[in-house]
Amino acid sequence: MIQHPLTLFTYCPRCGAEAFSPHDERSKRCQACGFTYYHNASAATVAVIVNANRELLVVRRACEPAKGTLDLPGGFVEPGEGVDDGCRREVLEETGLSVKRMEFLFSLPNVYEYSGFSVHTADCFFLCEVDDETALFAADDAAEVLWIPVDELRSEEFGLHSVRRGVERLKEEFFKS
Repeated sequence: MIQHPLTLFTYCPRCGAEAFSPHDERSKRCQACGFTYYHNASAATVAVIVNANRELLVVRRACEPAKGTLDLPGGFVEPGEGVDDGCRREVLEETGLSVKRMEFLFSLPNVYEYSGFSVHTADCFFLCEVDDETALFAADDAAEVLWIPVDELRSEEFGLHSVRRGVERLKEEFFKS
C-alpha cells in the first residue's frame, strides 16, 4: 500500500503550526491560520518516437528510481511550462533530438517514488516526430539510448509502472503488425 504523501506533513507550511490536520482525502488544513493545502498530481511527459524502420527510441535510466531499466524519453513538466514544451525539453535534454511535431496519444496515472516520497503523476504520452535522428546521444537522466524494433518490445524491461503499461498499450493499439 502506498502511503499518501500528505501523511508526511505535520506542520503548516505557511505558519508552522502543528495544527495541520486532514481536511478531506486530498488536503490538509491548518486550524491556526486557515491555510488549506491540496495534494494534486504532477504533470509528466512521455515521448513515443518511432523511426522509419518501426523501431522505438528508448533510454536506459541513469538514476533511481528504476536505475538501469528501460524507459521512454520524458520527465516532469517544470513550473510555468506546458506539457508539450516540457516534452520537447525532456527529449532534447535526454537524447539531443529536437521534436518538430507531436500528437497527444493518452495519459496514465503513476506513482513515482523519489527520496522516500510518493509523487503522484499524470503521465502524458505523445507521439513525437524528431528532426535529425543522427544527432542522437544519451545525456541528463539517460545513460544510454537505443532503437528497439516494436515487434521485440518487452514491457517487463521498463522499470516505471506507467511506462510499462504505456508500452503494453502502444503494442496493443498502435504497433499492430
